[in-house]
Amino acid sequence: MKALEDTVFAIVGLGLIGGSYAKALMNRKARRIIGMDKNHIVSLMAKDEGYITDIADNQPEILKEADMIICAMYPGAFVPFVRDHVQYFRDDVVLTDVMGIKGDTPDRIDELLGPRMDFVPAHPMAGREGKGYGQSTSRIFEGANFIIIKRPHNRPDHVAWLKSIALQIGCGRVVELTAREHDGIIAYTSDLPHIMAVSLMNSDSMQKNTKYFIAGSFRDATRVADINASLWTDLFLFNKEPVLAEIDKLEAQLEKWKKALRENDRETLGAMMDAAKKKRRDMFYGKN
Repeated sequence: MKALEDTVFAIVGLGLIGGSYAKALMNRKARRIIGMDKNHIVSLMAKDEGYITDIADNQPEILKEADMIICAMYPGAFVPFVRDHVQYFRDDVVLTDVMGIKGDTPDRIDELLGPRMDFVPAHPMAGREGKGYGQSTSRIFEGANFIIIKRPHNRPDHVAWLKSIALQIGCGRVVELTAREHDGIIAYTSDLPHIMAVSLMNSDSMQKNTKYFIAGSFRDATRVADINASLWTDLFLFNKEPVLAEIDKLEAQLEKWKKALRENDRETLGAMMDAAKKKRRDMFYGKN
């Protein structure tokens, strides 16, 4: 398990999360950071700002110098990238990712790797409005949860190494769970809130003058509607079945509201809100 100052990283995809990784790792004195992006101007910008030391856009062979490769790209691009570039990976590289949905991708990646290469899937639960390198910041990981996908054949020292890096860049907690567990939970905690925010903004109730009647609750509820549509289309479709199941559960909750309102059922309305208040307080202020 190398110290950060002795580690050569490669970051493929210098957008919001990849760019933030570069900034966080460089600020913590990583030995070298090789950057690679489909937009060469972004790579040049990151190098000019001092957050990467080398550019692999037109020199993929220098990826072989990386101890760890962080793939921060759209889900649909990940497998093709590995297929086309695995020849340039060192034979004992640790590969990781940032994808919000796992599905069968870990197994598909494994099929492409050499016997000593190790893919440790991960998901830093970090983000902000907007997209691209210009929105990246080293502070994005501060206090964030970091998920590592449990897989029986990953080397324990590689998992421990990735955990250590996550904590060093500021993540507050590292959680391990299976890919299936991850995708089911993320459908509820991430996919569904994005769908709700987009739906609120696209409601027929949104009019030209609505902005004059907005307070904190609407701003909070719609914050993530400032969304990267290309990325989230991939994420929703990759996780379609769990997302559909969560929409069904939300619809069931809304039906309870409709029934209680139609029947002037104050007791049920109050009970639903009191239950939600207690659950939220327990989640954020209760014991771990």
